[in-house]
Amino acid sequence: MIAHLSGVVLAAHPSAITLDVHGVGYRLYVTQQLLDSVRVGDELALHTHLAVREDAMDLFGFPVAEELELFKLLIGVSGIGPRSALGIIGLESIERLSTAIAHGDVGYLTKVSGVGKKSAEKIVLELKDKVGVLSIDDVQAHHRGEEDVLEALQTLGYRLDEAREALRKVPDDIEEQGDRVKAALRVLSGS
Repeated sequence: MIAHLSGVVLAAHPSAITLDVHGVGYRLYVTQQLLDSVRVGDELALHTHLAVREDAMDLFGFPVAEELELFKLLIGVSGIGPRSALGIIGLESIERLSTAIAHGDVGYLTKVSGVGKKSAEKIVLELKDKVGVLSIDDVQAHHRGEEDVLEALQTLGYRLDEAREALRKVPDDIEEQGDRVKAALRVLSGS
């Protein structure tokens, strides 16, 4: 029903934000990572999912489409609700979570997501084939230490989606992590 929203952050709540979209305030539940990175007055564009229950309609927002896709897969697992799925996504990178699911790493999932062993086993059983093996780009990114570069850019104040987009524009022949951070910063600054 509501697939995407762009607007200005009006307020931040413990687990959600209020986004002003042309005079209408939408409350969106977001990951703690996103919540920590936005401030009132920031412009934000989010992919959304509307979870409808008997007693509530909750809107969940994600800065990148991959997070939304994994969220939808997780809530399709019996016993995993939208808030639990959001918590799982917010604790680790999508790449690491997808890799753990694809390789059946139940121990990692219980450690990272905080879900119990039975729920983690259910996630692996139901999603292993849906998540599949990482794409060639993801494997290359993992080998180049992209996750560390992304983390460095986030530490410098950039959002995860901004950092990922900048890294996509960094030439592959730049291999050292420090050089990749510098090149991504040049992309982000527009130089």
